[in-house]
Amino acid sequence: MRRTLESLGNQGVRHGLAVVFVVGLLLVCPFLISTASSVIESQRSTSRRPSQRRRAPQRPKIDYSQFSHTTHIEKQKLTCDSCHKFPTKNWKELRKGDAAFPDVGDFPEHDSCLNCHRQQFFARERPAPVICSNCHIAVTPRDTARWLFPSLGDLTDPKLKRRNAPSEFGVGFPHEKHLEVVGFNGPRRNPTFVFTTVAFRSVAQDEPKSCVVCHQTYQPQGDSNDEYVTKPPNNLGDAFWLKKGTFKTTPASHASCFTCHNADSGIAPDSKDCNVCHKLLPSATKPRADFDPKLPTTMGITDGVILKQWSTRMSSGTFRHEGGAHPGVTCLNCHNVAAMNTLDFATRKVPVKSCGGADGCHVTATLDEGGALNFEIDSKKKDPKFTCTKCHVLFGQGAIPEDHSKAIVPATPAKKPGA
Repeated sequence: MRRTLESLGNQGVRHGLAVVFVVGLLLVCPFLISTASSVIESQRSTSRRPSQRRRAPQRPKIDYSQFSHTTHIEKQKLTCDSCHKFPTKNWKELRKGDAAFPDVGDFPEHDSCLNCHRQQFFARERPAPVICSNCHIAVTPRDTARWLFPSLGDLTDPKLKRRNAPSEFGVGFPHEKHLEVVGFNGPRRNPTFVFTTVAFRSVAQDEPKSCVVCHQTYQPQGDSNDEYVTKPPNNLGDAFWLKKGTFKTTPASHASCFTCHNADSGIAPDSKDCNVCHKLLPSATKPRADFDPKLPTTMGITDGVILKQWSTRMSSGTFRHEGGAHPGVTCLNCHNVAAMNTLDFATRKVPVKSCGGADGCHVTATLDEGGALNFEIDSKKKDPKFTCTKCHVLFGQGAIPEDHSKAIVPATPAKKPGA
């Protein structure tokens, strides 16, 4: 009996201890679970940090449809002949007969690109890899037609398609070295090249005949009664509308250059020395032009030559070479040719003093003499909101430049009798 009671007592104690243990465990478990979760999360966070630090920054995506000469020349240090071969295989097909001459007339062959861009050439892009659009028009396996090479501006066949993209290059042409060399007595040809004889100045006007070799009046009005490039509105009045004969042409191909610069003549630079003339333009913003891009749309003008010339005019946006007495004025009267650097925009700007000074047409000593500049300066002084429109498209909205005011030379006071 006694043993039985002791046994029961021991069982009760053990039962009580078990109960206490279970209750304690229930109370401690949430804490243990919370602590364990924090430790696990901390370990996860710690394990993630190294991978985040090791992750390399994402490089900007390259648009391979926009070929960059700057990248290939400045970063990759490639020379022109790394890609361009002179002459290209198609030079005899570009121009016929005596007009044909060895030239760079096509884009580089595929081998030039595959050396570095094999991955882009065989990219799984439809209808074709995007890199192909730099040279090819339709960019399909069945249509292999290419854009017309940019240096072939003298080819006018409408079937030839041009890709209108801004050039990264400027052409460094030393005018002062050519004035006394290039003449206009007429060309004499051999089977390959055109040679010109030297005749620097005209006796009548002291005009450099060499200027007209490269620069002719574009779309002249001549004897026609139709003076506007496109039909103006009936209520135009005195408002501005672009007229024919406003611009001069500039060389758009190697045709005139290779007349003298070729392997047979020995005159440096040789035809294959591309980098002597073609220079990468700095990335700095180009000077502002007196051009409103809305006007060509309003006037329905789509001609590429006009748009290029007009959009780069840094002086008078409305000046017309064929207008008024301008055809009788020599080029040297307005352009400082000897100091002109085609890669330096400042040297290409025509100074306002070219418009007359005290002895000129548009700038006179006094307003009474009818100078256009005099009138607009006086109007601007009276009303700062006045817009000068005699010569300018956009520039006339700004303040009067200092050189404009200095161009007006006050009339010399009349001497008193007996003085």
